[in-house]
Amino acid sequence: MKSPIRIVDVDRLETWTKYKAGLCDSCAANCCTMPLEVQLPDLVRLGLVDAFEVDNIAHKLIAKRLLKARLIDHYNPKHNIFTMARRAGGDCQFLDPVARRCTVYDKRPETCRLHPKKGPKPGFCAYGHKDLQ
Repeated sequence: MKSPIRIVDVDRLETWTKYKAGLCDSCAANCCTMPLEVQLPDLVRLGLVDAFEVDNIAHKLIAKRLLKARLIDHYNPKHNIFTMARRAGGDCQFLDPVARRCTVYDKRPETCRLHPKKGPKPGFCAYGHKDLQ
């Protein structure tokens, strides 16, 4: 007997599951469909920004370059936060579309490293299975 497919709406926090060890083992990467906010150290670690740029170029100019390259969707200069661009379907640009695993796991942003301890509902995860076809 197959287990029931659980559809989760990442925008509805009440559908989220309390995080427990091993939850990620069968995850469908729902957290990788949410907007990803990063800071400059994350962008340097990912290789999208050079450390020289961070020290010598205005952050607004860095943001302008990343926007033009479609690597980010938004920049908040007040908090120096960049929102990463996502694919048309809403997935993170670093998510393997077939395996549903992160392709930059060792270099992943701090937001991803701290999930689910940090985020819209700390201690909970948007765990569930996407529609399987």
